[in-house]
Parts: sequence; structure tokens; C-alpha cells
Amino acid sequence: MARMSSTSEKAFLGQPRGLSTLFFTEMWERFSYYGMRAILMLFMTTAVEQGGLGFGPDQAGPIYAMYTSMVYLAAVPGGWLADNLFGQRRAVLYGGIIIMLGHILLALHGLTFFYLGLCCVVVGTGFLKPNISVIVGALYDRDDNRRDAGFSIFYMGINIGAFSAPLVCGWLAQGVRFKGILAGLGLDAANSWHWGFGASAVGMFFGLLQYILTSKNLGEAGNLSARALEPEALKKARTTLKRWAVASMLVLGAIAVLLVTLPNLATSQNVNGGFAIVLFTVVVTFFGKLLLDQSFTKSERARLMAVLLLFCGASIFWGIFEQAGSSLTLFAERNTRNEIFGIPFPSSYWQSTNAALLVLFAPVFVWLWQALGRRNPSVPFKFSIGILFAGLGFAVLVVGASHAIDGVRVSPLWLFSVYLLHTIGELCLSPVGLSSMTKLAPVRVVGLMMGVWFLAMAVGNFLGGSFAGYYEKFALTTLFAMVATSGFVMSACMFALVRPIKRMIARSDDAATNGQPV
Repeated sequence: MARMSSTSEKAFLGQPRGLSTLFFTEMWERFSYYGMRAILMLFMTTAVEQGGLGFGPDQAGPIYAMYTSMVYLAAVPGGWLADNLFGQRRAVLYGGIIIMLGHILLALHGLTFFYLGLCCVVVGTGFLKPNISVIVGALYDRDDNRRDAGFSIFYMGINIGAFSAPLVCGWLAQGVRFKGILAGLGLDAANSWHWGFGASAVGMFFGLLQYILTSKNLGEAGNLSARALEPEALKKARTTLKRWAVASMLVLGAIAVLLVTLPNLATSQNVNGGFAIVLFTVVVTFFGKLLLDQSFTKSERARLMAVLLLFCGASIFWGIFEQAGSSLTLFAERNTRNEIFGIPFPSSYWQSTNAALLVLFAPVFVWLWQALGRRNPSVPFKFSIGILFAGLGFAVLVVGASHAIDGVRVSPLWLFSVYLLHTIGELCLSPVGLSSMTKLAPVRVVGLMMGVWFLAMAVGNFLGGSFAGYYEKFALTTLFAMVATSGFVMSACMFALVRPIKRMIARSDDAATNGQPV
């Protein structure tokens, strides 16, 4: 029987008590993020006289791509800072505060506040997102068979927040009735978008309050590691941080000079292209440095190689899946009949569909993985299935888009089918992906390696948002067929790599079990 950690008494759905604290903190943080995301693309592409920014998809798509990518890219330095300077618990607290400030700025008017708000959400999420998942993993011993189920429960908290947020923020931003309330109070109904952003700030406030009041449930999970407390390690970390800060300022300064001297280069497409180069460089440098680090044992390097392959699969999956906030939102707004039984609803409500399906089906998958026991499919096999279903979703939409011509709005069943298929794919891939990162990561870089999972989401969000920039440049059937094909190709590659990845994981597990110094 697995040894139970000090924080592992059964107090929350058969899981450690601290899971309840993290469940509700993440639920409110995701409420704030998905509430804002549900209306972000619509706000940018809505005409100025209707309260939006008046951007076209070719301008809004790259901005959305870079923003959603940086939200997850920031998880890498966020994980490193927690590992080396102040621990996961404080990182979550600092991140929540910065996120709340970002949403407050978005609730104000003007492009300056808009971009500053996005930057704050990026920085805050970089602190909070990877580190709260690390704390979840720290609640369990390595061989605790409740781990996958615990992460699935945690995932339910994410999706309760993600389900409710578009309904609340979408109603405030787009709801005809709320606009009428504003007009009745003598306020400009076109400013309803900012009320939606303000609701996200309120959600993050509730998350912070709950986290502070119940953090005692976490025990020692997420406190400063012994390595971070060592004077030499702390000194080295601070030196590294200073170098990062200097390098960042030099890069930002060079970009600022370039934009001032050559203002014509400052188009969203050019900035997007430059960001693509930076993102590719970050990924190559990051994995190159890890895999060439001779301080890792052979067992640890085997785990890191498995992580790299899973990273590639996850990146394509998220590139398909995360178009929910970009191209699928535009399809909902422009090409779909947004009504149920004749009752109309705002297009932003569609972004609650995936979360609602996840809340319904997550318990089924929790039961399924536990019931299968030894026959439970391997992590790489689940990844392959997840990517396949993501591709199938867009293959269905190719048919739906073929009917959406000459202004015809298609049945909402087309979009519902896409979200259903994507939900099945997500339940196969995402919860076990989070769990595998905490299990495969070498102990001394666990926070940083959780950042790798979110780095895959950064790449995926960038790919997905960039596709939306071509919404008006390609026929929708062509655009969606390209997305579906990418899923099918990557799924085939992952199926071919199932056995090699399983061997890497098995070899690392054998070395850890036998205590072999490799």
C-alpha cells in the first residue's frame, strides 16, 4: 500500500484536504481568465461606435495569438522563480494579485489601459498557473494511485470557473437586457464590454480571498524548497535573475528603438512574425539546455526526452483546441444561428460549452481510468487519442462551413459537435498531461518542468490565434481543413511513438525503483 503524505488525510472527495483550497483558487482564477477571453476577440473586432476597438481579424488575430501565448509562456520563468527564490505558495499569491490588477485595467477605457491590462494578466498567470499545479502534485506521494483522479478533480474546478465565466461576462458585455439596464441608468450601453472585464477582476478577488483564508490546509506543500534556502543557491539564483533582467531590458530597448525609427514595421503581422521567431528560439534553447545538461542522470534524461515528445503532441493539440477563443468565436458570431428553441443568446456563450461538457464527463473519465486499473492506457496512447479527436472536430466543421456561404447562418449543432469532440480529446490528454509532468520531472526542477507543460500551451495558443488572422483571407472550408489535417498527421506520429515513449518512462521508473546511480 502506498505511503500517505502528512497532508493526505481524506477530506475532499477522497483526496487530500489541501486539494479543496487549490480547487477553489483555480476555479476563480479560471473564471477571471475565461470570462475575459470569451469577449476579448469580440471586443477587438467590434466597431468603435459599438464600444469595440474596430480591429479586423487580420489585426486582432495576431494580438490574440501573442497574448494567449505569452500567458502560458510566462509560466516558464514563473516556475523558475518559485523553484529558486520564493516558493510555489507565495508565487500563487503574487500571481493572483497581479491578475486582478490586470482585469481592473481592462475595465478602464483606452488602448493604453487595454495593453497594460493584458501585460498584467500575462505576468500574473505566469506566476500562478504552473505553481498551483505543482502544489497539487506535492499533495501526493510519487506512488499514490489517487494522483490522476486528484488532477481530474482539480480539472473539474478549472472548468466550473470556465463554464460560468462566459455566461456572466458575456451577458454583461453583449446582453441586450444588460445594455438596456445601462441605458436606463443614463449610461452608455456601448461601454458594456468593460463591465464584462470588471466581472473578471471580481472573480479573481474571490479566488485570492479564499486562498488566503484556507491556505493552512496545504500543510508544507509548496513551501520554499531546501535548495532555495541554501545561501549559495539563493545567491546564484539572484545572479541569474539579474542577467535575465538586463538581457530583457536590452531586447526591449532594441525593439523600442526599431519601432521608433521604422514605425512602418509595427504592424500586427510583423510583430507576430517576430514573436514566432522568439517563441521558436525559446523552445529550442530551453530543451537544448535541459537535454545537454550533464548534471542530469541517464534516468532523468530519459524522462526529459519523454517530456519533449509529449510536448510536441500537446502543442499541436492546443493549437487546434484553443481556437475556441479565436476562429471558433468568429464562426459563432458571423456564421452560426445563436439560438436554442428560438431563444437567442450572445455568441460568447459558446465558450461555456466545452467547460459544461467537461464537468459532465470528467467524473466518467475519472471512474474509467480507475476502473481500468492495469489495463489503463498509457500516457502517450491517451495523447494520440486526444489529438485525433481534436482533428475530427475541425473535420466536422469543414462540412458545416460548406453550408455557411452568402451570409447563411448554420445550425448550432455544427459547433456543438466540434466542442463535444474536442472535449473528449481534452479529457484524454490534458489531465494526464498535467499529472505526467509532475511525475516525470526531476525533483530539483519540478516547477520549471511544469512550466514546460504551459510552454506547450503557449505554442498551441500562438498557432491557434495566428490561424484566426486568416479568417477573411481563406475560404473557411480550406482553413478548417488545414487545421484538421495537422491534427491527423500529429496523431499518427504520436501513435507511432507510443512504444518508444513507454520504454523511456519504464526505464526511468526502473532506475528510480532500483536506486541505480546512473
